[in-house]
Amino acid sequence: MEEEQEYLFKIVVIGDSAVGKSNLLSRFARDEFDHNSKATIGVEFQTQVVEVDGKEIKAQVWDTAGQERFRAVTSAYYRGAVGALIVYDITRSTTFDNIKRWLDELNTHCDTTVARMLVGNKCDLENIRDVSVEDGKNLAEEEGLFFIETSALDSTNVKTAFEIVIREIYKNLSRKVLNSDSYKAELSVNRVSLANGTDMSKQKTSCCSS
Repeated sequence: MEEEQEYLFKIVVIGDSAVGKSNLLSRFARDEFDHNSKATIGVEFQTQVVEVDGKEIKAQVWDTAGQERFRAVTSAYYRGAVGALIVYDITRSTTFDNIKRWLDELNTHCDTTVARMLVGNKCDLENIRDVSVEDGKNLAEEEGLFFIETSALDSTNVKTAFEIVIREIYKNLSRKVLNSDSYKAELSVNRVSLANGTDMSKQKTSCCSS
């Protein structure tokens, strides 16, 4: 048996269409930026290994796959997520105004503790900024979120944003915050099915020997 425990954290990236979610993901996972990035179609996720406190953690980061255009990001997308980056475009205030709707959706679909980071993307476009840093900070404070501004184009703060979320997930896990009723229930379901399998084999044995 391996002594090292493997950590796999599912992180979702949500927000309006064209705020740069896919490019944030490709910059973090592959250090790439696609100038001709089109709306994502189909499920897309990237896995990246990050070290926290000497432990290797796999971050499986999911992109909304273009579903956000139809205001229909499915519950399956959120299932099992323990971290989220809620992204807006600093040059389009409408994408900032919709953050609360994304937070509501996240809260509806995630019943475990989720490490949440508000991300103002495209900070390289300072000259056409439409949302102030102050507005971003205020909303984050109001909603209890981490806050950072990033640029997927020049890679400003991209790695930092993901690493803060990953560290917070790890901290939550260490604090056993994930041990909510639903999490316990999920674990006990797995244990019950395993236990039942064992019990049945024991019953067969005792039945034959009696």
